Amino acid sequence: MKIGYARVSTQDQKLELQLDALTGQGCELIFQEKKSGKNKERPELAKLLGQLRSGDTVVVWKLDRLGRSLRDLIDLVAEFQKRGVDFVSLQDGINTATSTGRFTFNIFASLAEFEREIIKERTKAGLVAAKSRGRAGGRPAGLSPAAQEKAKSAKVLLASGNKPEEIAKILGISRATCYRYLDYTATESKS
Repeated sequence: MKIGYARVSTQDQKLELQLDALTGQGCELIFQEKKSGKNKERPELAKLLGQLRSGDTVVVWKLDRLGRSLRDLIDLVAEFQKRGVDFVSLQDGINTATSTGRFTFNIFASLAEFEREIIKERTKAGLVAAKSRGRAGGRPAGLSPAAQEKAKSAKVLLASGNKPEEIAKILGISRATCYRYLDYTATESKS
């Protein structure tokens, strides 16, 4: 069975172009989604995955309609292959039922892996260079000026007899943040 998947990122965008193309390719079932690709919760994609059987073909209008990222796309297509399901991207000319289509997709996968490795190497080189200049990574130590003011307020409220849970509600912060602010004011007064 040919199963289509159409997705647009916002409620304002239209699916008609994708639906026409998928119908024209003979898709018997089409899952439609109006969600950003960055959204991990894509219920229609989950339904599609639950529907798949060996011998099926998943058809999309374009690669970016299926995956949130190249890594996500590669993982999905690997899952299809594991289940004996073919994959077709109409605009990208990819059909994993053919040796050329599998080759093309594997090139994309290799490029994605290469890109990740290059990013790792650059990050490591940047950290080494920063460290050699005496710079450490991560957040600056301490609290921002606004947080320091809230920490002082927390200290005053605690001295007035309020419990940390009450202080957190008053200042609009979490209880954990309240405790962190109180610890900060305690160490600041010792300095």
